[in-house]
Amino acid sequence: MTLPVPTLDHVVINARDEMDRAADVYRRLGFTLTERGYHSLGSMNHLAMFGTDYLELIAVPKDATSGRLDLLNFSFGLNGLVFGSEDSAVTYAELSKAGVPVEPPVEFTRPVKYEGGQGDARFRTVRMKAGVVPYGRVYYCHHFTRDLVWRDEWRHHRNGVVAVARAIIVEPDPAKGSKLYEDMFGTEAVRAIPGGKTVIVGNSRFDIVTEAALKEQFGDAAPAAEGRAAYMAGLTFRTTSLAKAARALQDGTIAGVKQDSGRLVVPAKEAMNAVLEFIE
Repeated sequence: MTLPVPTLDHVVINARDEMDRAADVYRRLGFTLTERGYHSLGSMNHLAMFGTDYLELIAVPKDATSGRLDLLNFSFGLNGLVFGSEDSAVTYAELSKAGVPVEPPVEFTRPVKYEGGQGDARFRTVRMKAGVVPYGRVYYCHHFTRDLVWRDEWRHHRNGVVAVARAIIVEPDPAKGSKLYEDMFGTEAVRAIPGGKTVIVGNSRFDIVTEAALKEQFGDAAPAAEGRAAYMAGLTFRTTSLAKAARALQDGTIAGVKQDSGRLVVPAKEAMNAVLEFIE
């Protein structure tokens, strides 16, 4: 049995059925977004592409009666953490051997328009079974058409962001919450940190912390729990220049931005209920 190596593919902000608002907010945050795309499964998205990973805004159309209506069951904000897979069939087989509760791979497509052409992006995902993850969606994504997703014209952002450095998850019992990732990747991928555990994911990490630890880091910039005991709370982005990021946020009239200790923090209420941190 060979467990997958943890690599970050993308992170997902759930906009429920308010994609117009989400796209406007994230453009004002300084991100270059791809054209709106429509999945064959019934959802729609915009992407902010970075070096080897990306941010996805996902939603369903207003008044939708079919398709990805499950997105309406989740709160606004960070809702998906997605690992990379080069072979979804192998990923599914190895995780199943290890006893990780995953669903069989599901394939879908999305038309993509780009400068000078168009094509159909094709993906296959391996998702956790329903109820396994209490704070959102965790899954693997296998890209068959990487050339239609990672294109240089989409990688330049006014805020200078080049990568997702961290995702933050709130769990009442971080040790219990990290057990899934130990099963997925081996115990060496999970380490203790103040206030919880962290999962090493390529050049990124997923911090699993208590709500008290989250508030210690972000104070009133943290997202509203909305009655949730466990939830995905926010993201840390790596930028080539904090000064550039600060200018982009100022130009976008983003309120409540705080700068301290080599970071910029955008309150969750200004970013669709996900606290955002920018570091160099």
